Formats: sequence, C-alpha cells, structure tokens
Amino acid sequence: MGLSEAPGERDTQALLSRTQAMELRRRDYHVERPPLNFFLNQEQLEELGSRSPAQVTLQWRTWFRCSRARAQALLLQYLPVLAWLPQYSVRDWLLGDLLSGLSVAIMQLPQGLAYALLAGLPPVFGLYSSFYPVFVYFLFGTSRHISVGTFAVMSVMVGSVMESLAPDDAFLLGLNSTLDVAARDATRVQLASTLSVLVGLFQVGLGMVHFGFVVTYLSEPLVRAYTTAASVHVFVSQLKYVFGLHLSSRSGPLSLIYTVLEVCWKLPQMVVGTMVTAIVAGVVLVLVKLLNEKLRRHLPMPLPGELLTLIGATGISYGVGLKQAFGVDIVGKIPAGLVPPMAPRPQLFAKLLGNAFAIAVVGFAIAISLGKIFALRHGYRVYSNQELVALGLSNLLGGIFQCFPVSCSMSRSLVQESTGGNTQVAGAISSLFILIIIVKLGELFQDLPKAVLAAVVIVNLKGMVMQCTDVVSLWKANRMDLLIWVVTFVANIPPNPGLGVLLDLGLAVAVVFSLMLVVVRTQMPHYSVLGQVPDTDIYRDVAEYSGAREVPGVKVFRSSVTVYFANAELYSDSLKQRCGVDVDYLLSQKKKLLRKQELKLKQLQKENKLPKQAAAASKGTSVSINVNPTVMDIESNNDVEGSKAREASAGTELEDTGAWAPEDAKASDISSLKALGLPQPDFHTLILDLSSFSFVDTVCLKSLKNIFRDFREIEVEVYMAACHAPVIMQLEDGHFFDASITKQHLFASVHDAVLFALQHRRSGPVDPVLVS
Repeated sequence: MGLSEAPGERDTQALLSRTQAMELRRRDYHVERPPLNFFLNQEQLEELGSRSPAQVTLQWRTWFRCSRARAQALLLQYLPVLAWLPQYSVRDWLLGDLLSGLSVAIMQLPQGLAYALLAGLPPVFGLYSSFYPVFVYFLFGTSRHISVGTFAVMSVMVGSVMESLAPDDAFLLGLNSTLDVAARDATRVQLASTLSVLVGLFQVGLGMVHFGFVVTYLSEPLVRAYTTAASVHVFVSQLKYVFGLHLSSRSGPLSLIYTVLEVCWKLPQMVVGTMVTAIVAGVVLVLVKLLNEKLRRHLPMPLPGELLTLIGATGISYGVGLKQAFGVDIVGKIPAGLVPPMAPRPQLFAKLLGNAFAIAVVGFAIAISLGKIFALRHGYRVYSNQELVALGLSNLLGGIFQCFPVSCSMSRSLVQESTGGNTQVAGAISSLFILIIIVKLGELFQDLPKAVLAAVVIVNLKGMVMQCTDVVSLWKANRMDLLIWVVTFVANIPPNPGLGVLLDLGLAVAVVFSLMLVVVRTQMPHYSVLGQVPDTDIYRDVAEYSGAREVPGVKVFRSSVTVYFANAELYSDSLKQRCGVDVDYLLSQKKKLLRKQELKLKQLQKENKLPKQAAAASKGTSVSINVNPTVMDIESNNDVEGSKAREASAGTELEDTGAWAPEDAKASDISSLKALGLPQPDFHTLILDLSSFSFVDTVCLKSLKNIFRDFREIEVEVYMAACHAPVIMQLEDGHFFDASITKQHLFASVHDAVLFALQHRRSGPVDPVLVS
C-alpha cells in the first residue's frame, strides 16, 4: 500500500510546487498604464502602436506563379492520397481497415439494392453507385471515416426527378395499359446518369472556385429538419412495396396526403404474402440491431443483420417460390459484370439544372457535416473545398458509368468508424468487395423480394425519424432554431418526391426563411445603457447588473448587433429613447424660438428702433439658419438680448454689446437651452460603444453623423469607443472624419472615453472616485 501511494504523493507535491510557482509569478506580474489624465483616443493609439495600412495581397497573383514546389503543393492538394498513403502504417491500421471495409461492404450490398429501388431505378445500379464513387473518393477525399455511396435522402431526391420526367404513365402500351418496364428503366437510367454528371460538374466547379463556404448557409437545424422530412417521403414511397400495391402517379402540394389515402383505399387489394415478408424481414432487422447494441462491447464487428436477412430471404424465395405461389414481387434479373461507360445527354441539362444544384448542395452538406464530426473526434482536418471536388469527381465519373448521385451514409460511416477504420483504405476495400459481388455474386440475388429491400430502407430510417425529438430540445434551448426546424419540415412535407413535385423548392424556401430570420433578428437587437462595475473599468447593462452604476453626467449606449441600412433608424430611435431626452422635441423647439427671435429682430430693424451701430452689427452678423445654426443662435440671441437692454438704456445696450462681442462663452450661454427656457439633458456626454460593429455602410455613417449633430445641438458632446480596426478603415474610406468629427472623438475603450469626458467637463484632472 505504501509503495502504491508514494508516486501519488510525489505527484501531489510536484503539482503543489508548480501551483505555488505559478501563483508567485502571477503576483509578480503587473500592468502599468500611463497616468490617469492620459486617455487613448484613436490618434494617440495609432501613434503609440505605430499603425500602418495593412498590405493587401492579391491572391490571384499566386495562382499564375509556376515553380516545382507549387506544382507539388497543388498535386498534393487535389490528390490527397499521395500525401497520406506513403505514410500508411500497415502494422497499426491494415487490420482495422480490413474489418471495417468488410463490414461496410456487407451493409453496402443491401442498401445499394434498396436505395436504387427508392431512386426509381433497377437495383443493380445501386451496386454500381456503391463501387465507382467510393473508389474515386478514396483518391480525392480528405475525410478518413465517412462512407461514400448510396444514401436515402439523395435517392429520394433522384426518385422525385425520375417520377417527374419519366413517369410510369408515359410508358403504357396498348389498350390494356401494360407498362413497358424496359423502356422506362432505360430512360430513367439515362436521366439518372446525366443528373449525376451535372451534379458532379456543379460540385467540382464550386470546389475549384473555393465555394465551400456555401454550406454555412445550411444550419444544423435546417439540415436535420430537411432529412427528417425526407425520411417521411422515403417511408411513404416504400408503402407500395410493403403491401404489393400499384399506385397512380400524382402531383400537387397535397400529393403526399393523397398517396397515403390511396394506400389506405387499396389496402383490400394488397398481397398478403408481400406484407408478411416485409413484416418478418423488418422484425428480424430490428432484433439484430438491438442485439448489436447490447453486445457492442463484446463483438469485434456488428452482426451483419441486413446481409443475413437478404441471404435468408433470397433462399426462402427461391426454395418456396414466393413469386409463383404468393405473388410476391422480386428483384428480377441482375446482369453480371460491369456496364460500359455512357456519355451524358446535354439536351437534358436544361431540365435537370435546378434539381442538380439542389442535390449537389444537399449531398455536400451531409458529407461535410459528418466529415467534420469525425475529424474533430480523431484530431485531423477536413478541407471543405477539396471535399466538394472529391464528391464532384465521384458523381461525375460515376455518372459516366451509369451511377446516380451519391453522398455519404450516416449509418455506414458510424460502422466504418466503430469497427476500427482508420483511413479511406477501408472504403477502397469495401468497393473491391462490391466489385466481386457485381462480377460474380450479383445474379444470386435475382429471387430477392422487393418487400425485403423496402424493410431494409424503413428500418434504416430510425436515425432520421428520431431527429423529431429535436423539437423538444430546441424548445428548451433556442426558439429561433426551432422555428427554422419547423418551417423547413413543413416546407418539405407537402410536395411528394416520386409523385411529380421536387424537393428543391422546399430546400429553397427553408434557406430563404433562415436568412430572412437572421435579418429580422438584426432588426430586433438588444439596446442597453451601460454602467460601471464598481472598482473596475468594466461596463455592463444597468438593467441586468444591479451593481453597475451610470457615471454621473455620462451616458454609454451599446447595441448588440452591427448597425446597417436595415436597422440604422431603429438604432437612432432607441438611442434617443434610452437617453431619456426627447431630442427631436428640443431641436424643434430650439429652432422655433430662434426663428421667432430672428423675425423679431428683423421687425425691429424695419421700424428703425435700433441705433445704427446695432443695425450695422446685426446686418454684418446675420446668418441663415440652415448654414450654421450654432453661430446663428449665438449671434441672433446676442442681438435680441441687446435690443431688450436698449429699451432700458441705450448707453447700457452699446456697452453690453461691446462687452459680449469678444466673449464667446457669454454668447453661447445666451443661445443655450437654459437661456431659451428649454429643459436641459441630465448628462453632458454621450459615448457610443461600437464594440459589436463588424462593418458599417453608408446609411450607418449618415446615422452616426446625424447623432453627432443632433446631440451637439442640445449641448451634449458625443464620443465613440471600442471600434475594431476593419470598422475604422471603413470609417476612413467613407470620409466620416472631418473638421467636426476627428479621431480624437474615437477612444480605445469605453473607460478611456469616460475618463476624458469627465476631465474635459471639469477642465482639470479627473477625480478617481468618480469612476472607480
């Protein structure tokens, strides 16, 4: 026992000694600041910090530089496999990647067949889409753990395009309405491959121009709500395979509801054998998944429930003859071997343009979201632009080999990580297994019931359906995100993919709404009057911090968001309201009184009741009210006051006029609010805290200038504080600073501005008691 405690005691003593040393260093560390009467305004800060304009480097110039190092860097950037494959540790990683690749391939087989059916294509094309894109991503991708291939959301979006451009009704033969399946499938394969090529072109093009940031406009609540809505469409689209029904094609905003009603109406016509097959397969899949969760710690790899279900269902179907005996629909002929490449049809590009862009963005959003999660968990970096290029090349080359658009699967990615996958070698191994199945083993699944594939799809929707619980968590955490979730879900539910209306419209509605919500939130910011926390130079909202006290005679105003054209007027109105002074009323009353004094002065001059000296003086000093109100106020009040004094004594009037002329202070007192009989503000300085400003536009500049002008008219000096460097540059570029507003009105911090305001008002050193 003593031996086991000795290292712990030594570690504790070492830790205490380090803690004590850090405490001593902390005590010795101190910051000295210039004396109290030294305040850092912007001019002083630029001089003290030796500010110089930042040198702007033109990125495009580096694009045309040619050197061996740059060529090598570009090669490693766009072909990442050359960077990490030479450093691959066979001893440490190969076994894990081998098991992981085998596990993913076992899942790829049933999911590829099922998701091809979901996309409205023959099942074998799901196997093609599980081979070509996966191998291409192995060469160009930067994520080590995501599993590229077929995915339910992508398949349902592809299926919506297939049903809208190649519906079953367009391939009916003769009077008995027999469906020409071969012609329909050939047309849909051509459409799907062309769509995949167009999706790939979009993704590669966006990646090459570094447009990976576009995914930032798809927030997590939006993506989760979108996939949840898509899961509802997936579920409804599989009902016809579960019950063995033939449904009519529909279109319109309520087509999803009509489809459910039609399923309910035709339930008496269902094939009982098909329904029983789907239920049994679904129960087996659920039980195997539950068993995997219970034994997760004890199993080296999950039990391949989907593969075992497919093998068992195929064997039973072949042995019993489910199609002949019970009318159960089966997959049918699966050709062995690979298909030759096929050129896309450019004539279809115009019809597929909008759908291709939506599929490209959604596929990339899902892939990059999962990629960043795994990268953060395992300590490496995923490059969004290169991910765009990798996914684009996967879809582009896959489309040439008759694949439909793909992304990454959440369930397979989790399996690839949990079974020991370390690199995309696991993906390459899974694609090789799929190749073996395509070449040799695919034809063995010809008797596989489609109801089993529908059960595989429905059971795998569990993760997306469980996202409905986001409503509860978002209600507690963030109501605005909940609103985005609900609007996205509702916008994508009414159209029914696979029945003529596309999901890209719902996605566009969701994105526009989320961006509009951001704009609306900037128009409802939190405005606050700040007070000083005692014994600190920290200023906080006096409404939230009861201990914060406003500095006497100083108002500090702050907005929680930047000010721009959409909220500049609201900022000005809230400022005047929070200051407790009706600025507009004071300005209008002051101008009205000064205008009356000017008219009265002119009337007195016309009646020749003023001495010639006073008339000459008033004539030489009269100024238009629109040019310089401050000077006019002083001079007109000077004349009016002189005229009142003249009524008492002409000699006194001349003497007083001569005495006031050189004294600006007395003149300003005469034109002040107090002399005019107007109420005065209870503060002499207004400080605008600009720390939340990230940019300014021309409307913001005009609003700030108007604030300076209006408050100076009511004898309140205005200063700005805590402005970031980019905003200062924008103020300079917008010619905000002039003779009346200089950088001396801009301070490094709110505390500096408060100290300067108090000293400037007192015309002497600041009393520290006032601000600390």
